[in-house]
Amino acid sequence: MTARRVRAWIVGSAAILVSVVVFLVPFAFVVLQAAKTPAEASDLKFSLPRSWQFFQNLVAVLQSGDGLIWRAFINSAVLTVASVALMAIVAAMAGYVLARKRSKWGPTVNFFVMAGLIVPPAVVPTIWVLQALGLFKTMPGMILIETTFGLSICILLFRAFFNTVPTELDEAAIIDGAGRVRLFFQVILPLLRPVIVTVIVVQSVFVFNDFAGPLYFLPGTDNATVQTTLYTFAGQNLSYYNLLFMDILLITIPPLVAFIFFNRQIVAGMTSGAIKG
Repeated sequence: MTARRVRAWIVGSAAILVSVVVFLVPFAFVVLQAAKTPAEASDLKFSLPRSWQFFQNLVAVLQSGDGLIWRAFINSAVLTVASVALMAIVAAMAGYVLARKRSKWGPTVNFFVMAGLIVPPAVVPTIWVLQALGLFKTMPGMILIETTFGLSICILLFRAFFNTVPTELDEAAIIDGAGRVRLFFQVILPLLRPVIVTVIVVQSVFVFNDFAGPLYFLPGTDNATVQTTLYTFAGQNLSYYNLLFMDILLITIPPLVAFIFFNRQIVAGMTSGAIKG
């Protein structure tokens, strides 16, 4: 075995070990706590349950709060689908304009796009704006908030990808009689599948896992999302850590499944925009 292969084996083994420690160990801890009795779970020890109560805890969580977890999953699904769909469409169009159109306003627009990644959200002024528009504590208002928070990174991804698409394609479509709208939706948009999948999966996980946004801008049990159920559940049942960890496990499953099935598409979308962008 050559020295290069030995180094590659060592690096690969170290990467696997780090992955196990960072991802699998915490996940195993959550599963074990979710299968324990309240007394055992309150110790927060990394140990096997003396009495397995996994399915009993699962049923208890699903039935708690008059079906709060079911309403939360529905609200999170609506919020995630609507926000990510709006985010992808607006970011794709904005990225296309920024990549293709050169004007004196370009640097200014790019500055505000970058500022969206750096400047933290202002909670109180945002609440004032939502109240003035009549959108505070409403799902449409929360959808607009999530779309705004994720728009900057999506625009950067789309703009970088558009830099890999030759402008001759646009010119050929225009010569054939296609307008700007038809050019974008029928010629350009089908080429964006890798980056669209990346945006959908990454931003879906981000919106689904968002805790602070719904807590500030969408209060109330009727508007609860899956992340705010942790706050409500922990506040009402401080001693029932087994049910709290079962709730965490239920919330972890959808993003985990999404990354397992779409990890190659995510990498392809990231790299396709980074190589030539």
